[in-house]
Amino acid sequence: MVISQRFTDNEPSGAIKGHEVDITLNIDRPYPPVLRRPAYPASPRAREALEKHIQELIQFGVLRNVGHNEKVEVTTPVIIAWNNDMSRMVGDFRALNTYTVPDRYPIPRIQETLTQFSGAKYITSMNALKGFHQNVLTPKANKLLRIIIQCGIYEYLRM
Repeated sequence: MVISQRFTDNEPSGAIKGHEVDITLNIDRPYPPVLRRPAYPASPRAREALEKHIQELIQFGVLRNVGHNEKVEVTTPVIIAWNNDMSRMVGDFRALNTYTVPDRYPIPRIQETLTQFSGAKYITSMNALKGFHQNVLTPKANKLLRIIIQCGIYEYLRM
């Protein structure tokens, strides 16, 4: 088996072309006019990691900086989760989750999915490390998925 290309950590993470899915969040009851939660305190080390993650996500088109003159009704604080000196940014969306309607759809069965590959001439791979930022959000969902850290407010464009 020959691997023609290896993935790197600094590859652009764009949405998969031709398979865009607009993600919308359905709200089942009115939420408070302002559901703004403050940023969580962060150590200097965590703050540096947060800013690095934010800048990377902006560079890849996953986040955008929310301007000072924009109306902001919903903000969600984020934290850094550490694992062996590796950091991961995690949003605390629990307050928003209490107002959203969960999607109900069947989970695909692995065997059925693998059967679809039978007879395939080519099998390709995708960098699953950044695979979760592939789906484009609707403008309404963008406004609900705003995160806050000490240095600003940012809006998710993809999920």
